Amino acid sequence: METLMIILSGVLVTVGTYLMLSKNILRLILGSSVLSHAVHLLLMTLGGLKTGDAPITGKGSTVFTDALPQALILTAIVIGFAVNAFFLVLLYRTYDETGQTELDKLKGL
Repeated sequence: METLMIILSGVLVTVGTYLMLSKNILRLILGSSVLSHAVHLLLMTLGGLKTGDAPITGKGSTVFTDALPQALILTAIVIGFAVNAFFLVLLYRTYDETGQTELDKLKGL
């Protein structure tokens, strides 16, 4: 299962890179979003599934589950959502002011 997730993450990195190489700003924003989701999937896969007791345990437990990968990825998802929202608002304002979304046409403005 881990091999399938790593291959899926590689496909998402490929799609994200392809979208980021486009000259359209919307595709650039979607490519960065897909690329960040690929990294989240890869980190979750590499973190692995560990079974055990709760992270806060008593004196008798020696095996516990590490909650750090999930907490870091949840934080990264929230930050990525905020950055994508900012980029989409910036795209909307750029299109509203100039009527263009192509990077080549915006170069001389």
